[in-house]
Amino acid sequence: MSNKTKLIILFILSLVFTALFIFYNLNFSSNLGYILPRRGTKILAIIVTGAAIAFSTVVFQTITNNRILTPSIIGFDSLYLLLQTFLIFVFGSASFLVVHKEINFLLSSAIMIVFAGLFYKLLFSKGRNIYFLLLVGIVLGTLFSSVSTFMQVLIDPNEFLIVQDRMFASFNNVNTDILNVTIIIFVFVTIYFWKYLKYLDVLSLGRDTAVNLGVDYDRVVKRLLILVAILISISTALVGPILFLGLLVANVTYEFLKTHKHSYIIPGAILISIVALVSGQFIVERLFSFSVPISVIINFIGGVYFIYLLLRGHK
Repeated sequence: MSNKTKLIILFILSLVFTALFIFYNLNFSSNLGYILPRRGTKILAIIVTGAAIAFSTVVFQTITNNRILTPSIIGFDSLYLLLQTFLIFVFGSASFLVVHKEINFLLSSAIMIVFAGLFYKLLFSKGRNIYFLLLVGIVLGTLFSSVSTFMQVLIDPNEFLIVQDRMFASFNNVNTDILNVTIIIFVFVTIYFWKYLKYLDVLSLGRDTAVNLGVDYDRVVKRLLILVAILISISTALVGPILFLGLLVANVTYEFLKTHKHSYIIPGAILISIVALVSGQFIVERLFSFSVPISVIINFIGGVYFIYLLLRGHK
């Protein structure tokens, strides 16, 4: 079976699950003007989030030449939780920085993108390599998590419930204005990225090989990392952190397509991510009745798969 056929199958599956999610148990005599827009908004949020996470993870793994790493290792998720905890700890849950989703989204996205830009600039300006960046990212992520935990211990229990809601990704009650901004940013990032697609197949061969083949490695990697930071920032700020989704869908895509051509890998990862999120959200709503966040299910499956990858790599 060719990769084009496999992509067509994934596309059909994504359409089937999307249609199932939107029209399942839909009573046409009920208020469709209320139900369909809500489900449509949720599906759009799932598609944008899944596409952004899958897209950024594949690019990040190509840059690092490692399939068990995700952009979360640099500390984006920990920084997001630190920011949300800090806002509630200092200003309270009734603050407009917390209550107004548009302001909170823009503030969270801006801080994460600025953090990533300064982080990359500081490290690359001193001639550091990508592995030093990963090491510093792990340390900063641990620091952010520790500070967040410290503030959560001191915070009022009622305020902590608000913080706890921000710890898990949720596609319920997605703000349409935020979603529109996210879609616009994602489209612009995709358009800008298109000219760098041709470099990814070469970058996957390693730094030395890419340099020998004429790629301006540092310039290309810096720009790709900024794009990764933007994608992870907007997806995290939109619905919250989903730690293992990128790891899961990227590796499943590699196993399913059996190719290293990013013209197939990136669309395949996006489609698999959409199928995983839509089916997962359907299970959360219909089987668990919203009692379990979708991020818990994905993180559990992704964690088990991560252990499997480590054991397989060790062998």
